[in-house]
Amino acid sequence: MSNYKFQITNEGQNPNTKKKYDLEERTAKFGEKILEFAKKIPQNPVTLPIISQLVRSGTSIGANYCEADGAESKKDFRHKIGICKKEAKETKHWLRMVAKAVPDLAPEAREYWQEAQELTLIFSAIIRK
Repeated sequence: MSNYKFQITNEGQNPNTKKKYDLEERTAKFGEKILEFAKKIPQNPVTLPIISQLVRSGTSIGANYCEADGAESKKDFRHKIGICKKEAKETKHWLRMVAKAVPDLAPEAREYWQEAQELTLIFSAIIRK
């Protein structure tokens, strides 16, 4: 399967000028941001398992997207995109737990939660096509 590209318009811009985004790059950058964010979380008995799970789910979105990009059939592609969606939803859960465990990081966790939500919606739209 070829690299899935999607188009989006930024609010306030001319709707006839669309900017392309590379989903593989977007998911990779999200994983990188999650890694940097995880380094900021203080390590203690409560946060250690949360950090581990957050890193696993947040970085696996991009890895699974790469798997989907190399899928051998449409069925395989849809299955792997479904995994991307599940991992994005799981990442939202762990970000919520970070916000609760470390209130000082809640604003940044909310930013990443929003990106995970957008990825969830994108993968849902891909599955529906």
